[in-house]
Amino acid sequence: MNPILQVEKISKSFRLSKKQQKIEATKEKIKVALNNLTFTAYEGEIYGLLGPNGAGKTTALRCISTLIKPDSGEIHLNGFSVMNEEDKVRSEIGFLTSDLKLEDFCTPNYLFDYFSKLHGVDPETTKSRRYLLFEKFGIDKFAEVKVGELSTGMRQKVQIAVALVHNPKIIVFDEPTNGLDILTAKVVTDYLKELRDEGKTIIVSTHIFSLAERLCDRVGIIIDGELKYESELTDASRKEANLEALLFQLVEESEALKNA
Repeated sequence: MNPILQVEKISKSFRLSKKQQKIEATKEKIKVALNNLTFTAYEGEIYGLLGPNGAGKTTALRCISTLIKPDSGEIHLNGFSVMNEEDKVRSEIGFLTSDLKLEDFCTPNYLFDYFSKLHGVDPETTKSRRYLLFEKFGIDKFAEVKVGELSTGMRQKVQIAVALVHNPKIIVFDEPTNGLDILTAKVVTDYLKELRDEGKTIIVSTHIFSLAERLCDRVGIIIDGELKYESELTDASRKEANLEALLFQLVEESEALKNA
């Protein structure tokens, strides 16, 4: 198997404000988000990064996507260093995050054109990509409707289309089905499987464990910024997988270690 993403012992800490300390009910001034996190994702697979809120999933995806830099460790994506070759990495990935806020006064057509130009996509390719993605996600009827007038689910679908405008080799999605109804979520997950079958590498974080069990080829569970569990999900093991129960067990074990 060809390794596409190699995350090697990355650590990341943040300084907490007094307000953040109060929210997290801690007197600690430093929050350790990632602690020597290591995992590898291979060509043509969907890798699921799972864990409770605050476990470090989003921080890990932001490091992978060049939005923030880890304090230590290395990340290589398709042979490029995430820390030293940011532009090359960004040309290889499509990144979806709930933090991406589309301007209310823009239309899907305008945003698709804008991000196409940003990625250097030529007009003919932009046209064909628009047709494919807008039809796939049912955006075509809303192409000239302002984002502020779209439903939450439709805005999410527009974000997905924008993230995939340049037909990236690696797709990094933080909670890709957030805000989607059950039918639209299935369209999205089925499309991710199609992209996987085309040989693309897909990294997803999700708190929906049943989704991970159906969608992912391999999963890793993060607790307190550390990878505590990793496993392949075969057709046979999917039927017996109970990742949610496993998460509860790992959290209990982690708390017991802290208290000890």
